[in-house]
Amino acid sequence: MNSPLAKVLHPLAGRPLVHHVVASARRAGAGPIAIVVGHQAQTVRESFCGDEVDLVFVHQAKRLGTGHAASIGLSALGNQSGDVLLLCGDVPLLRPETIGKLIQQHRSAAAAVTVLTAILKEPSGYGRVLRETGPGGRVVAIVEDADATETERAIPEINSGTYIFALDFLARAIPRLQAENRQGEYYLTDVVAMAAAENRQVEAFPAPIPEEVSGINNPADLARAEAFFAAREEKGP
Repeated sequence: MNSPLAKVLHPLAGRPLVHHVVASARRAGAGPIAIVVGHQAQTVRESFCGDEVDLVFVHQAKRLGTGHAASIGLSALGNQSGDVLLLCGDVPLLRPETIGKLIQQHRSAAAAVTVLTAILKEPSGYGRVLRETGPGGRVVAIVEDADATETERAIPEINSGTYIFALDFLARAIPRLQAENRQGEYYLTDVVAMAAAENRQVEAFPAPIPEEVSGINNPADLARAEAFFAAREEKGP
């Protein structure tokens, strides 16, 4: 971001990115909310200015991948049961209505995993959703861009990094993750293949507005998000 400020604290419409994410989670009915923090952890926490009643902050000392971050977050949830929603702190445009539809599909299908996806004209950089061939092909895996073949990189359906899991399944799956990939990281995406291999239901819900799943990785991304957010606010419900 060419800035000393932690990425999730950069402002969008006057509020830090992570605050937009927390607000959408709350409005969708999620709670308690565990926030996995690392860089500038104390500053991130202090940014909430006491608005922490339903928040638990968990420190990730080493960045070992999304699977590792998820395991850190789970450690803060104690003896919770039901489903766990996983959101990214740098994806601030996701509406609570979309999260609600994701949850609804997950529960209607009694799924182990439901992934929020999007169809993009330019999917480069995102993980790709792999499906069985045939009508309504079942989701069987997600492959990261760095590990994908040329054929897989041509797939336009991408993984947004937003999921909902059956908590009991996720708690059993995460300890089985292996860092056997080009990045040497524990990929949360590998849980999808585990569920498919066990014949557990895996669902994909395509975001109705692909821009909602846009992540913020640089100043240009932030400028586009500002423009999209302003246009959406002007348009109204």
